[in-house]
Amino acid sequence: MKKISRRWLCLFLTLIMLASVTACGGSENAGTVDNGAAENGADQDEQSAVPAAEAGEKIINVGVTDSLGGVNPFAIDQTEINKYALDLMFLPLMELDRNLNFQGMLADSITTEDNIHFTVHVDDRAVWSDGTPVTAYDVEYSVLRYASPLVGNTTLLLYAFEGTDDETGFVEEGASSMKGLKVIDDKTIEFTAKNPMALTTFQNSYGRYLHILPKHVIENFAESELTSNDWFNKPDVISGPYFLTAYDPDHYISYEANREYWKGAPKIDRLNIRIVDGSQLYAGLQSGEIDITQHTMSVIPQEDYESVEALDSVNVVYGSPVINQSAFIQTANVPDPRVRQAMVYAIDRNQLVGQLLKGHGEVVDGFLSSASPFYDEKVVPLEYNPEKAKELLAEAGWDGSRTLRFYVNSGDSTFVNGAQVIVAQWAAVGIKAEITTVDLATLMSVAQTTDYDVMAVQYTYAPVDPYPDVSWLLGGEGSWTGYYDDEVAAALEGTQNTSDIGQIKDFYSVVDRKMQEDAAMFSVYVISPQGAVSKRVQGAEPSVYGFFNDVQNWDVTE
Repeated sequence: MKKISRRWLCLFLTLIMLASVTACGGSENAGTVDNGAAENGADQDEQSAVPAAEAGEKIINVGVTDSLGGVNPFAIDQTEINKYALDLMFLPLMELDRNLNFQGMLADSITTEDNIHFTVHVDDRAVWSDGTPVTAYDVEYSVLRYASPLVGNTTLLLYAFEGTDDETGFVEEGASSMKGLKVIDDKTIEFTAKNPMALTTFQNSYGRYLHILPKHVIENFAESELTSNDWFNKPDVISGPYFLTAYDPDHYISYEANREYWKGAPKIDRLNIRIVDGSQLYAGLQSGEIDITQHTMSVIPQEDYESVEALDSVNVVYGSPVINQSAFIQTANVPDPRVRQAMVYAIDRNQLVGQLLKGHGEVVDGFLSSASPFYDEKVVPLEYNPEKAKELLAEAGWDGSRTLRFYVNSGDSTFVNGAQVIVAQWAAVGIKAEITTVDLATLMSVAQTTDYDVMAVQYTYAPVDPYPDVSWLLGGEGSWTGYYDDEVAAALEGTQNTSDIGQIKDFYSVVDRKMQEDAAMFSVYVISPQGAVSKRVQGAEPSVYGFFNDVQNWDVTE
């Protein structure tokens, strides 16, 4: 993802969802090789090599293009790859399915009657891999540890709930209870929010991102050791379908089936997530070394789309337009909205969709795409108008002497090319910019600072609930934009106090129109990404949401 607004929830960087991203905070290990991972792969001559499988095993290889930030839920950002890597071991409470409906994972229901009290019921069938039942006490203990000041978790700062500090989101060190958490019975727990929160916000922000851990295991660890304990590098008690066996943050994550998985033993013996450069995805699909790609973790270069489509061995699935190639302007460094708006007028975004995306995308202003039920087609995107850009720059007294620092994700080769076009179009109106390409983990580290003027990353705003991400991104000092506006804040608050789709749509329209005026961020384009799956794979299909929901049913034909 990983703050949503520094006074609410911190969940996303997803890409999160950052596609990428859904990130909201940085990991201390971002961009570095985790020591535990090095030990985990120490038996191999080459850390880049996926561990060898035994003869006769059924294997599926998932190709992704983002590096892994880590496998410890207490110490990582919620980027897509980090979230999915954890989901396979520790189920979230809920997940969206491919049709944008919430599907129970560890919980079978989350309900509220007043948008303040949220009742979570753990599935009666849920058990840990050692046979111990999953209970509400596991949920309570996990949340308390996420909120520990010793853990200092930057992904789930639980500001929203009673009993946490308004400024830090933490509870007291070693806390055994919290006012906003109440265990009703072994399978039921109630969360109490400080302020009204839409059910979809709770489900999407907490239901999907709270990875519940086994209390009977982690209570044996010192609270101060939770971010570094070796157990998380190869946990032996899980709730999900796969055990982690080995990983290298830059090359692979390898899993073996949990034969005691309470939803059914997986049919695939070994699942590998192969971390590769985008340019290698086509070759991997062609050779069979990669069986499937996923729309938000796997960036197939646009120049390879036609080649992938031509492969007889795979089926191609284009995703709905939800992956927003967003550009965030640090308003503290570019304070004049006329300059920021000029930056948007100077870019021919329709040209980028046609040339870079081969038409598989759309242009919008703000955060919402046509995939969202809250999308307002009346918010017409700003046109390409370089003369208007020049006029605005002249009004702002822009003399062209400054060079903007433009940070881009090196793992997205398509946008690396697009950034070159954008910089050229900015130069044509008198705006100089210098591109710096870094990997996603480094980009997220830079995002925690103000040491950039523009930062671009793929960001998947959940169509059913963009509120957490938008609130964080427009949350003022400390956010990726540094931008705050009372009208925007009031509109966002309004989305949490109604269930009427039309009213919510109107509130988000206010936000997107303000982004047209103030341009604290802008959407370069929204991608309908390409996904592909080998025809030998059964029961699996690329999807923006719900990709691993029923991974236990995946199979292969030889």
